[in-house]
Amino acid sequence: MVLLAAQRRCFSSSSVSRALSAAARPKAEQLSDQWKGTSATGGTTKNFIGGQFVESKATEWIDVLDPSTQTLLTRVPHTTNTEFEQAVDAAAEAYKSWSRTSVLARQRFAMELQALLRQNADSIAHSIVLEQGKTLPDAQGDLLRGLQVVETATGITSTLLGEKIEVSKDMDTYVRKVPLGVCASIAPFNFPAMIPLWSIPMAAVTGNTLVLKPSERDPGAAMIIAELCQRAGLPPGVLNIVHGGVNTVNSICDHPAIKAISFVGGDRAGRHIYERGTRNGKRVQANLGAKNHAIVMPDANKNLALNSLIGAAFGAAGQRCMAISVALLIGEAQSWLPELVERAAKLKVSGGFEEGADLGPVISPAAKARIIDLISSAEGQGKILLDGRNIKVAAYPEGNFVGPTIIEANTSMMCYQAEIFGPVLVVVKADTLDDALDIINENRYGNGAAIFTQSGATARKFETEVNVGQIGINVPIPVPLPMFSWSGNKGSFLGDTHFYGKSGINFYTQNKTTTSLWKAEDAVGTRASVNMPTHH
Repeated sequence: MVLLAAQRRCFSSSSVSRALSAAARPKAEQLSDQWKGTSATGGTTKNFIGGQFVESKATEWIDVLDPSTQTLLTRVPHTTNTEFEQAVDAAAEAYKSWSRTSVLARQRFAMELQALLRQNADSIAHSIVLEQGKTLPDAQGDLLRGLQVVETATGITSTLLGEKIEVSKDMDTYVRKVPLGVCASIAPFNFPAMIPLWSIPMAAVTGNTLVLKPSERDPGAAMIIAELCQRAGLPPGVLNIVHGGVNTVNSICDHPAIKAISFVGGDRAGRHIYERGTRNGKRVQANLGAKNHAIVMPDANKNLALNSLIGAAFGAAGQRCMAISVALLIGEAQSWLPELVERAAKLKVSGGFEEGADLGPVISPAAKARIIDLISSAEGQGKILLDGRNIKVAAYPEGNFVGPTIIEANTSMMCYQAEIFGPVLVVVKADTLDDALDIINENRYGNGAAIFTQSGATARKFETEVNVGQIGINVPIPVPLPMFSWSGNKGSFLGDTHFYGKSGINFYTQNKTTTSLWKAEDAVGTRASVNMPTHH
């Protein structure tokens, strides 16, 4: 058995991992050797059902390629109908006991998980770099933002508190938050660790069980997290992972045992999931597309504003739902445009493990082609001030690279109207703050917006009048920390209860209200115990 394992490792590193960079290859081999559910050397990704990593019997598979080299990393199954049913059945069976497990035991799971995530952060980050293409520091940030949700979930003994009042003599009414049952989460490719960690800890500490479908493009981080959940003491069946595309998504929407669905992703899939899921009586939260604007006022701190725009527009190759994709330059701030272009042109584009890389490749050749088409649509209408379409990265000739791109445009152009989801910043000039507010408020999306100014009065007017859910004042990406809740609006969100924070608790629970009458005069006296009370 040891010999066979050694032969498999040798075969993988010589024939499959050969095209990976020298920096990436040992990390890929280490991931394949250390983790049960994922491979980064050409093997298969497993289902996780009832506490077991199970080889799928699928006849259709999805190849996951390193976006920097097109090297095969793993093959992801289209989970079969039978396997999907087994996952839901495992979740339903586990719910019977997990929902009755004490809140203290569920809290301990979250505490153990956060410690294990920190201890194994490098493995998760390496998987993200390999499969998704992020730079290593950005991949570490992906995990950290998810880890913060886990840390906040450890406060469940306070956040799950109910309400009680004596409504009449000896009569009490009290409200408890109780779990829903089996829930599902459908995660996107752009945050392979953070988005699963928006759901896993919140569902678990509130007493639910979960069926997770990570993105079929980069499931490795989720599979590592599942193994860490197991090590943290999560019982079999509380978390299950299935894979695939439309068929798996439709199975989630249709299965009668699944009570709620959490989704983050694009418009088309999100609307489909929301409509199909709610039609089947499920609670659904769906975060969709975005077009986030940043206003730069003439009185802004120039250095802060320009650096913030560059970081928020081009970080993660623009593949963030809270990326700044439109800069609205007001009055004299328009004269800063040449310096904005100059700074953006200095960013280093390379493989995610390379020292000093500022942005890596986009997720796939199809994504690259779409981004290039949207940039090209600006020709003849706007000005392409910085063109990243033809960038060449010598060490990675097969990579899905698009360089930082800046386009001067107007709101009628396709590059403004569409969510590009790439390293492209559209610049629109406006005369006044009121003009800029009109542009933002007329846009169909409402995830977030930012303003750069040194005037408190200007900031107040912006905060009051802008119609988006998440506002940054001298902060380019105003994603709230998880003691608060995500709050995108307009066309960026479907549902009535948002992610994590208090909203996350509400999404994964329902209220149960009890009114009881115990007359004091009916009491029967007994001797009190003097032993220290303990609770488990």
